Amino acid sequence: MNAGAPRTAWIAVALLMPVALLNYLDRQLIATMQKSIMAGVSGFEGGDKMEKWGHMLAWFKWTYALASPLAGLVADRLSRRWIICASLFIWSADTWATSLVSTYDQLVVTRAVMGLSEAFYIPAALALIADHHAGATRSRAVGLHQVGIYAGVMLGSLGGFAADDPDIGWAASFAFLGGLGVLYAAPLFLLLREARHETEREKAPPSRSVKELLGDRNFLLLLAYFTLPAMAGWVVRDWMPSVLQKELKLTQGLAGFSAVIWWQGAAVLSAVAGGWLADRRMRSSERGRVEVSALGMALIIPAMLGVGLVLDRGSLPLAIGFLMLFGLGWGLFDSNNMPILAQITRPGLRATGYGLMNLVSISCGGLADVGFGWLRDREVPLELVFGGFAGIACLSAWLVLSIRIPSRPAPR
Repeated sequence: MNAGAPRTAWIAVALLMPVALLNYLDRQLIATMQKSIMAGVSGFEGGDKMEKWGHMLAWFKWTYALASPLAGLVADRLSRRWIICASLFIWSADTWATSLVSTYDQLVVTRAVMGLSEAFYIPAALALIADHHAGATRSRAVGLHQVGIYAGVMLGSLGGFAADDPDIGWAASFAFLGGLGVLYAAPLFLLLREARHETEREKAPPSRSVKELLGDRNFLLLLAYFTLPAMAGWVVRDWMPSVLQKELKLTQGLAGFSAVIWWQGAAVLSAVAGGWLADRRMRSSERGRVEVSALGMALIIPAMLGVGLVLDRGSLPLAIGFLMLFGLGWGLFDSNNMPILAQITRPGLRATGYGLMNLVSISCGGLADVGFGWLRDREVPLELVFGGFAGIACLSAWLVLSIRIPSRPAPR
């Protein structure tokens, strides 16, 4: 694992992987425990309950999105270590507080706070990893960090079983995980190290940094590329458990497990392989990461078409197969976004750039959640909905291949 990077660089990745796991585990539980939460929290009565659920999910994304540019700007100017640890502590405390909610409005507030606090983690963490790892190991390092994310989603897929268990329940699960994150924040702060000296932090005014990014054609292409496929990704994460439960008549626990574990497992393998493949391809072409990411998008196109077709025909094995294909494509896409950003921007703009990408991407993800809930209430055929996502993936592949990688003396 030490090829091209010092031991401390890999230690940073190892320390951040559990944080990434908690980051996505805490947010994934809401999807796999939907039935139990709706039954235990007042305010979901009426014929528009799925649309209300979609609005609740969207509040997380909208606060996350709005806070993301600020999170990136702060992470390029202040200690990334401090930001990462504070973010973990606050969202974990909010996860614990979620266990105490009893009304829809309270649930919306805790999800909004969750989005606000979690927004500060990813830009700082990925920028810190990019700082530690030069071009020779960057995709592998980011890919391993993403494995923590996928592991969190996979563990979250078991939430339905915990919610259905009378000895555990949904509230106790949130309380336990919130406490775990609060406890991990202290050793993380003591052990995590910065990769840059204080003098290397970004000094330009925030407005100038944003203007520089938005005036860069390559960044705008990456921004669009990062955003469009994520709409399908959010819908798969947030809605697939309830879709399988309704369409295939599964229990809450089995639906949550089937909707998540297989495609996230495929994404784990793909992220590791995609990071290795991209770093290897970079030896012969500066477009190696772009090409590997586009390959991932090419896999997502048939995956989305297939998911829509087989769900309308009631086949769980085929649905799982196409979701796994989606996971293979997603891992190649997800492990190379920050490495591509690091190729087209200077180090002082990496967190800011990722924050802007999160702003646009997750805002659109929130709209996708609301829109999907609206379509579900009106029983629009799933093959039509997921066919639209396949078309978006086609456009996305063209966008990433249009990025021009600037020539640099050496990757930083």
